[in-house]
Amino acid sequence: MLTMTDNAVLVIRDLAAQEAVPEQGGLRIATDQEAGSLTIELASQPMEGDQVVNTDGARVFLDPAAAELLDDTAMDAAVDDDGTVQFGFSEKPI
Repeated sequence: MLTMTDNAVLVIRDLAAQEAVPEQGGLRIATDQEAGSLTIELASQPMEGDQVVNTDGARVFLDPAAAELLDDTAMDAAVDDDGTVQFGFSEKPI
């Protein structure tokens, strides 16, 4: 299952608060089959079939393909000087 670093938790909670995402909302990660990539966006609630990861109030929704792809990974986040958020994924240490 996907885990989140402390930075990712803080960034996701801050983003949700800034955008007035409802309490049941969070960050949704889905696969884009055409582009061969992942999409990340704020969502007011998970979609049917999404895996929900909740860490200290930071909620991430993963569509089934993203959940499989990101299983056993850790999600990190950083904000640059311009306020741009970047998310990264790495294998969890064994």
